[in-house]
Amino acid sequence: QVKLVESGGGSVQAGESLRLSCAPSGRALSSLVMAWFRQAPGQEREFVAGVSRSGHNTVYADSVKGRYTISKDNAVNTMYLEMNGLKPEDTALYSCAAHQSFSTLQVSTRGYAYTFWGQGTQVTVSS
Repeated sequence: QVKLVESGGGSVQAGESLRLSCAPSGRALSSLVMAWFRQAPGQEREFVAGVSRSGHNTVYADSVKGRYTISKDNAVNTMYLEMNGLKPEDTALYSCAAHQSFSTLQVSTRGYAYTFWGQGTQVTVSS
């Protein structure tokens, strides 16, 4: 079983930055496809960003392209989401997700593809 431990959420002003972290216990980061999803109150969960097993392929939702950067640091077994230029519409509960894959480059944007989920960390952006 893989447990995903998230950290880094908080409350910021529009235009500021935050970095979220997600560390999988019980499994090497290099064996996992990792992603962030978010869910705002009253809305459906949506894909934010994902990174392949190798770390060489990244995928972003159009709403965060150019502002968010997802990355892996295998040396410390941690995945990061750097969020810059935050907007009030980025306010949501952000959840880390992971699944195993034979492919080193595949990244799924569908929630059902992910086996393991963190509890979520709240990001609140005020105007």
